[in-house]
Amino acid sequence: MGSGMGPGGGTASEGEARRARVVLVDDHRMFRAGVQAEIGRTDSTGVEVVGEAGDVDQAMTVIHATRPDVVLLDVHLPGGGGVEVLRRSSPLMAAAEAPVRFLALSVSDAAEDVIGVIRGGARGYVTKTITGGDLVNAIFRVADDDAVFSPRLAGFVLDAFASTDAPPVDEDMDRLTQREREVLRLIARGYAYKEIAKQLFISVKTVESHVSAVLRKLQLSNRHELTRWATARRLV
Repeated sequence: MGSGMGPGGGTASEGEARRARVVLVDDHRMFRAGVQAEIGRTDSTGVEVVGEAGDVDQAMTVIHATRPDVVLLDVHLPGGGGVEVLRRSSPLMAAAEAPVRFLALSVSDAAEDVIGVIRGGARGYVTKTITGGDLVNAIFRVADDDAVFSPRLAGFVLDAFASTDAPPVDEDMDRLTQREREVLRLIARGYAYKEIAKQLFISVKTVESHVSAVLRKLQLSNRHELTRWATARRLV
């Protein structure tokens, strides 16, 4: 791949440094700054961070403006989550020349999050425990249209897509927003409202509102029923 050309845009000449243009999409500014500091040293990593975004609408503006090789995409974003970014980006992913590739980079290792973004068109999914060197490697692999997963995630992704007895769409889950799913999972794991509020950077009152909405949408009566429902779907 030529210098200044994305990894998907051609074959590198011998001795020529690889380059990948990357957009960071994550709603935590400090995390974006940390990733930029870790991988954005273009001279040594070959990665150039050409844009950042903190929500779905910002992401679409930046992605269309920069047409990067790879988008590092968080799953949980204001405005509809990573799956919404993928849905709106489907023409860019399908472009005949210089398609935009997506690599999910998330704190979540929940099966429904991983499978949701892979179904949406992401080429890989790694968790935020990944090292800087491994992340750079994953970026180049995804730019070359390889599939990349953190080791623990690969197994259940294969299981999910190979499974013939599991329904492809869970209509009950589809009724929930991305944030409601996060709250549901934490409630099912036994977290108190105050702990959930702290972890998700929202108020206790907002947690209560999300729980009420989840119970109403799923037609459940209390958190014990909710926990059983989540456990049956292996969300815990």
